Amino acid sequence: MTGIAVIVLALGVLVYLAYRGVSLLLLAPALAIFAVTASEGGPVLASYTQVFMAATGGFIIQYFPLFLLGAVFGKLMEASGSAQVLADGIIHRLGAARAILAVILCCAVMTYGGVSLFVVAFAVYPIAAALFRQAELPKVLIPAAIALGAFTFTMTALPGTPAIQNAIPMPYFGTTPYAAPGLGILTGALMLLLGWQWLERRARALGPGYGKYDDAPPETEKLSNPPSLAIAALPLGLVIVLNLSFTFLIIPALDTAYLALPEYGATDVGTLRGVWSIIAALTLSSVALVMLNLGRLRAILGDTLDRGAADSLKPIFNTASLVGFGAVIASLSAFGLIRDWVVTMGGDNPLISLAVGTSLLAGMTGSASGGMSIALSTLGETYLQMGEEAGIAPALLHRVTAVATGGLDALPHNGAVITLLTICGLSHREAYRDIAVVAVVIPILALVLLIVLGTLFGSF
Repeated sequence: MTGIAVIVLALGVLVYLAYRGVSLLLLAPALAIFAVTASEGGPVLASYTQVFMAATGGFIIQYFPLFLLGAVFGKLMEASGSAQVLADGIIHRLGAARAILAVILCCAVMTYGGVSLFVVAFAVYPIAAALFRQAELPKVLIPAAIALGAFTFTMTALPGTPAIQNAIPMPYFGTTPYAAPGLGILTGALMLLLGWQWLERRARALGPGYGKYDDAPPETEKLSNPPSLAIAALPLGLVIVLNLSFTFLIIPALDTAYLALPEYGATDVGTLRGVWSIIAALTLSSVALVMLNLGRLRAILGDTLDRGAADSLKPIFNTASLVGFGAVIASLSAFGLIRDWVVTMGGDNPLISLAVGTSLLAGMTGSASGGMSIALSTLGETYLQMGEEAGIAPALLHRVTAVATGGLDALPHNGAVITLLTICGLSHREAYRDIAVVAVVIPILALVLLIVLGTLFGSF
């Protein structure tokens, strides 16, 4: 069996078994070892400890605080009654008919405000669960609603989004986060409208009712004095405001020259600012949430914190295992052949070549940023030169690259998808169909529209 066939087989088995609910903690390393053994007969133990575990551990080291604090914040929102109060307020002001849209927009505001999509999933889920339960909407649509708001248009299309997918193309094409703003807005609007309408249609088809899920937080039943709507909403607003403040004002003003020392990793604040900002924002917002609801939380605070911390473990280890699998696949020589092939697809049209190559690599690695980085590091300068020769603005190349990462990356083995389903307590079989439509199919349709409009009218 050729190396390419082995990689394709390993990816196919991973997607299938992930969909069937097999534990990724066992599945990812097993298939990584299979790929190494069957394709190259390479050093299995070294590939496991030095490649798989190094990448897995690196992800945990970098992102564990976000998962931990995000899970604790979400559990505090639930236990304090804030999630239920927000759900009641939305139902009262917008009506049950707008519950799905409210969840989508809540996620969109937070991610466009710079909050990590993992944190958004933890923070919004208890609100969405209360909202869907009250509006008698099927719980199985919650993951897709969160994915639509957090994984799609605010991640790749809207101009100025702080997502890493919008930042990676900048040094390659000499652009800014606001590249092709008009096209980005149109593309993002299409994703939002089509995704929202799909979920509304599915809710009508499934009929009223949350489903037989025993996930109502028992502690909310004990609350005789729930928080006001303003107090319930304040912690969420603080996460956004504090994150932006630390990112653009507080941390840049600090003296961080010490980061160049070896004991601090010989790095700079630019690589740490995003993680530092969300750590500080979540910590302070959680403290504020506790202080605002101390009387409601005093008796159950310890248990709530324990359960929040425990809830963070499975999502991060599942996601990190997938990162390790991707690192092993990318280390194989056969992957280099696949990479060189996919980034040259599309013929002489650089927009099509760029879109197809980036999309396929994002799907193979299960990572939007990973697929983009591989494509641009390999042929970024070539794409720029081809674009110049074809009269295509670098801003259009930037936007096509970003939007192209947001389709096939959300296949069943994607880490964010696995994390989202774990947080929601649902399986792929129960909820992935709708995620696939709003986070895979519709973004690909939007990408086609972007390429057509860009070809006809250029960048605007």
